[in-house]
Amino acid sequence: MRISGSWVAIVQPEVGIEWADRVEGDRLNEVRSGREIDGVMSKSRARVFVEGLSEAEKLELDSALPDRYAVESLPVESPIERVANALVEGIVLASDGGRVIWSNDFFNALDEGTQSRIADVCSESAAWFRSRVSEEKVALRELVCRFDVASSDGSKIFEIYVTPAERREDESSICTAESTVQVAGVVRDVTQERRRQQKMEAIDRAGYELVRLDADAIRGMNMMERLGLIEKKIVRDMHDLLNYDHFAIFLIDERTKALSLVMSIGLPSEIQHLTLIPEAAGSGISGYVAATGQSYICSDAQTDDLFLPGLAGARSSLTVPLLLHDQVIGIIDIESQNPHGFDEEDRRFVEIFARHVALALHMLDLLVVERCSTNENVTVRVEGELNEPLDDILHEIDWLRESSPQNSAEASSHIDRIRADVEAIRQRVKEVASGPQTLLGVERAMADRGEEPLLIGKRILVADDHLKIRKVIADVLRSKGCEMTVVGCGEDAIQAIQSENTAGQNQPFDLVISDIQMPDRNGYEVFSAAKESCDATPVILMTGFGYDPHHSIVRASQEGLGAVIFKPFEIEVLLEQIRNALSPESDSA
Repeated sequence: MRISGSWVAIVQPEVGIEWADRVEGDRLNEVRSGREIDGVMSKSRARVFVEGLSEAEKLELDSALPDRYAVESLPVESPIERVANALVEGIVLASDGGRVIWSNDFFNALDEGTQSRIADVCSESAAWFRSRVSEEKVALRELVCRFDVASSDGSKIFEIYVTPAERREDESSICTAESTVQVAGVVRDVTQERRRQQKMEAIDRAGYELVRLDADAIRGMNMMERLGLIEKKIVRDMHDLLNYDHFAIFLIDERTKALSLVMSIGLPSEIQHLTLIPEAAGSGISGYVAATGQSYICSDAQTDDLFLPGLAGARSSLTVPLLLHDQVIGIIDIESQNPHGFDEEDRRFVEIFARHVALALHMLDLLVVERCSTNENVTVRVEGELNEPLDDILHEIDWLRESSPQNSAEASSHIDRIRADVEAIRQRVKEVASGPQTLLGVERAMADRGEEPLLIGKRILVADDHLKIRKVIADVLRSKGCEMTVVGCGEDAIQAIQSENTAGQNQPFDLVISDIQMPDRNGYEVFSAAKESCDATPVILMTGFGYDPHHSIVRASQEGLGAVIFKPFEIEVLLEQIRNALSPESDSA
């Protein structure tokens, strides 16, 4: 017997399914287990299960079968229930007291504690609905409550929308007291969405702290300390917020246009020797990102031709540009020892953080340049203000000499001394006004020309492109007993360092003193050459007003930089740093 749109199965007692027409899958299993049958039928009779028959068709079939067969209809799931159970959201119908009247499979799968929390917010919503209705006429569309509910174990967050369980005839339908007796709730798992939002907010807060250079906090810091503060924040945030421990930051060198390493955590030091140019081809992923301004996810380093060696055993990487007003100033490269270690969400988070990093470095450079300009402007103004009274003093000295030609030799000597002091004041003000192109306290140092036992015979290299500075330092140190090598550029300094080994004598310099900003090679390159020649050689870097355009200080400080001195400085400050660097205690440390 075939009836269109239905299926029929015959089940014999203690035998099971004897025959089935057009029934399969889960529905057949339901029949086989008999879980849809409430036990009313006699087990001695064969049962014929039908679905999709009208009552008339069911009676027709029953009359056509022998008495030993009993016809039963399986319950039919309503279209609404089928749709509700297919949703990936929970649906619950609850009384105003929070008793669950009906719910779909999503809600039923939640643990009892979470179900109870959701029932509580349904009850709370119903009470609020009642209070609103008792005070005024309120349209049904206006009565919606939203809650965030955490699961019992705190592992999930659910968003709940609750409304009165009343059909809306139209948008202006008014809610009555009877409409609040039952409420309907929609439950959505928003765990990933909320965690993503919380992480985004945490990155924004960290970025704000990164660029907020508190004036009071940094006023007493020199450039090295300020850069160290930013570095500490970056390392902390990369670890705590982004969960990365192997990364490097490269900035584009304005002079060479190459990518220069300024910070490296967890990556081998060899990456500093990679020559990376912002080009779409030939400089690996880093060069590609710097050239295009587009982030790049390398899912498998073994199959990606752009990947260049970095972290030992690295299998994947994420590289994002450092953008400042849509201009690429550098990159952040992150590497993982696991393949497919990064996804699009990681990319979005790091891109946001990278903008904060770029802005922080830019702001620090602006502070340094501003300080340099301010100091120079102030000293020039001081010089201008002092010129008039100094000229007046000289005028008065000339008047005294001319009006009293019979002055004693002693008086004339004092007049000459005053004139010399005035000229000395004028000269010293000019030297201070010249900013980083001068040193202070040189006369006192040169007056004390006695040799120091600690410095006698020490071989010291001085590199500075300003003749006066390198000459002053060399003269002072020679007077203390040092053997000096003086050069005027970074390239000559590097050649002098390397020649110590190539000469076969293997006698490295006892100390290297180098300016950071030179036309050809920067202070970090001189520092690296000294450390490569002999790791024990101490290095002191000098910079004008703390200006460090190549970020030599940050890079060298990670690798054992001895000290940094900021011009203009007292020559005695340099001598003290030299003593510290060459003392036996320093060697043992």
